[in-house]
Amino acid sequence: MTTVAPPWSYTLQLPHDPRAPGIARATLRTVLAAHDLSALTPTAELVAAELLANAHLHTAGPYALRLLRSEEGRLRIAVWDSDPRVPPGFAAGAGSVGGDAESGRGLYLVQACAESWGVSALREPGAARDGKLLWAECQSDGLA
Repeated sequence: MTTVAPPWSYTLQLPHDPRAPGIARATLRTVLAAHDLSALTPTAELVAAELLANAHLHTAGPYALRLLRSEEGRLRIAVWDSDPRVPPGFAAGAGSVGGDAESGRGLYLVQACAESWGVSALREPGAARDGKLLWAECQSDGLA
C-alpha cells in the first residue's frame, strides 16, 4: 500500500554574506535526509546552488531559500531576493549563452535539471516584500 506524505515547507532567511549559500546547501541536505529524500540531494543541491549564487551575486540585500514538498511528490526549490529584475536565463524566450560568455550558464543548468521552473515577480502594491522568487521543481522516482 502506497502512502502519500503530507506537504511540508521550510524557509531559511539568509543575510548577504559569502557563507550564506553554503549554509543554505547544508540545510537543504539536512532537510532532504530528514524526509528520506537523500536520492534527490545531488540534483536539488545543484539547482539550489545556482539559484543561491544568482541571488548572492546580483543583489545587495538578504535572500531566502524555500523548500516545498507537494502532495504530488514534487520538491520545489525557491530563492527569493529583493531585486525585481528577472535574470535573462529565466526570461520568456531566453536563448542560449554565448560560447565566450564568462557567466550566465547557471540558470540554464537549473532548466536542464528541473522538471519545471519559473519566476514570480513580487511587485504588488502593499506586498510585504518586493523582489522576485526564482523556483525549480524536481522529482525523483522514489518520491511519493
